[in-house]
Amino acid sequence: MNQAEFLLHMKGALKKDHHRDYYEQMFLTLWKLYNEEAPLADVKLINSALKELRYTTKILGEYRDERKVSIFGSARSSSTAKIYKHAKNFARKMSDNGFMVITGAGPGIMEAANAGAGKKSSFGFNIRLPFEQKANPYIENDSKLIHYKYFFTRKLAFIKETNAVVFFPGGFGTLDECFEVLTLLQTGKSLPMPVICIDKPGGNYWKQWFSYIKRMLLKHKMIAAEDLKLVRLMTNIDEAVEYIQHFYSNYHSIRYVNKTLFIRTLREIPDKALGVLNKRYKSILVQGGIEKTGPHEIEHDEPTHLHLKRIKLHFNKTHFGKLYQLIEELNKY
Repeated sequence: MNQAEFLLHMKGALKKDHHRDYYEQMFLTLWKLYNEEAPLADVKLINSALKELRYTTKILGEYRDERKVSIFGSARSSSTAKIYKHAKNFARKMSDNGFMVITGAGPGIMEAANAGAGKKSSFGFNIRLPFEQKANPYIENDSKLIHYKYFFTRKLAFIKETNAVVFFPGGFGTLDECFEVLTLLQTGKSLPMPVICIDKPGGNYWKQWFSYIKRMLLKHKMIAAEDLKLVRLMTNIDEAVEYIQHFYSNYHSIRYVNKTLFIRTLREIPDKALGVLNKRYKSILVQGGIEKTGPHEIEHDEPTHLHLKRIKLHFNKTHFGKLYQLIEELNKY
């Protein structure tokens, strides 16, 4: 069977809906992989990754409209440590405020967060390791516990499914996730969201880390000053909870349609405020201005979002720190 015959066969098997083109592309990719006789190791990797992502979509689908926060931190933190109790209290307060909690399902800070949120509000994204990381008792055997073979599919799930990211002190894994999240936000590969590094009162773990960022990266112009706006350092968990809630007090979400950025809000932005925003954020516009608008026809694939108010702009996709500042201003109205 050649490529044309294969595609014709698959078109006959697929439903005629707005997702059909993407399924055709996926089937065609698999057909090419098969016919190119890719090495077995590559086929196994692609197969496992696809299955993990498919299963994640299935499990999280039921909770798609629930706000979530991903919590990272050391797996080695003792249950008697102050930072463990700090993480547990933070997760409990986030759960009390309507957020579900995603952790790596392991011990330490992950266990603290799952314990604080409770099983009903917890997800666990566990990684299968050679020394076998066992899921903590607060998420073990839960239907919302997902096991991953690969770090890259697990990391993708953490960011794709969350609305906020919080880091407590940790080792290589925690710092890896932290830098990856900031890279994704800085380059626009992730949707805007609150990112907070929380330490225990009086702690200096994140202060020293941030000092390094400013001393080595900012000073040598490897990042821009506005990139520092992508992350907040805190010790007070009530302030952290309040910051996350405030981030979504008017701002709801964004969506790109071709080169136009649609920012969706709960409340309409006043005309007078729009004039101020156009002057203040002219530097992030490729052309035109910031305008109020209704939903684009493409957005009808998200029917639960059609009632939201919108502004649109031709964003230059380079000043994401300033985009955060724009979102903060939108939350004032």
